[in-house]
Amino acid sequence: MEKKNEITGQFVERMQRSIESGSFIKLTLSKPGGKDKDFKNVYARLIDLKGEEVLSFTLHYTTRDEVKNHPIAEALAMVGLWLGADFLNGDLFTLEEDVSIQFSKKRKARLFSRAASLREQPSKKHNRQKQYLIEPENNPYLYAMGIASAQGKILAAGQAKYRQINKYIEIIDSLLQQHPLRKNPHIVDMGSGKGYLTFALYDHLANGLGLLPTITGIELRQKLVDFCNELAKEAGYSELSFLAKDIHDFQPERIDMLIALHACDIATDIAIAKGVQSGAEIIIVAPCCHKQVRKQMACHTGMQAILRHGILEERQAELITDGIRSLLMEANGYQTKVFEFISTEHTAKNLMIVGTKGKKNEEAVEQVETIKKDYGIEYHYLERLLQG
Repeated sequence: MEKKNEITGQFVERMQRSIESGSFIKLTLSKPGGKDKDFKNVYARLIDLKGEEVLSFTLHYTTRDEVKNHPIAEALAMVGLWLGADFLNGDLFTLEEDVSIQFSKKRKARLFSRAASLREQPSKKHNRQKQYLIEPENNPYLYAMGIASAQGKILAAGQAKYRQINKYIEIIDSLLQQHPLRKNPHIVDMGSGKGYLTFALYDHLANGLGLLPTITGIELRQKLVDFCNELAKEAGYSELSFLAKDIHDFQPERIDMLIALHACDIATDIAIAKGVQSGAEIIIVAPCCHKQVRKQMACHTGMQAILRHGILEERQAELITDGIRSLLMEANGYQTKVFEFISTEHTAKNLMIVGTKGKKNEEAVEQVETIKKDYGIEYHYLERLLQG
């Protein structure tokens, strides 16, 4: 414990020196390790508030962000308390060097530094508006899609879509902090639609995280594919392309991340199977239109009295369909999370299923069989795809 506190103290001291010398750029705390599983990461920057220099923290939670401003001494103390407790990684960016602290699961600390990766400091101007990962200024795709003006101002009609895009990127950003991809990942977006999220993801990975991504959008509608390909050229996104294909016919050589946010009914299962069979590190789907399982349902439990109501049967079918999807992904070596997500294509709230490469859940297949028996389900389409 003393060693941990000593190394944490060294990290905080170097942060303090960078602030005093004027070289501080930003601080990020990531890899959650505390009891609050919704507390995802922290971003800190210097701002001028009422004539005083303070540290502004943006605390990212699963469903919300909080901005808190603290005097320097108080802020440094908070960083020291968070490190090794709530967060296992800390990254300090300065004009002179980058400094990182990492903790093992046993809370053994390691401190190291490397050459400075950033050259400019952010503005210290206090801005009460939310800080977004996707900036509207000099952003050709937001302008072309009618979200921002030519001057980089978000239009009134584009406000909701802009917030939704940024929420999506926040989810991806948090996910990649815990499950980093290779430097040059191949990402496939199945059912990319108008490309709002696809363009934003390429922008964030390439310009925000410094990766060299190749992103392929799959979309049946040729007009949308042509529009997106032309826009990708105009934006200078050389490794972003769109294909007019049925997702069933798409056979990629390698997928590092698979995304399917608007795939209807069994199209979601096709997308998941493509991801599993290609060994994707991350699979992200937001299913809709759960028809395949509902048609088979004949409940053999006490739930039958409730499910005689059509709307309740429909909702139960959604839960069972997505629950089985999650279990089948776990049976094939993915750790899964299921949570609520607001799509840009629909006003309704969808469930999002995220799978990351991990250990197989040996009990998952048996659990699926029990659920199928209880609800009179002969098969789930994803089962057949994964077996075939």
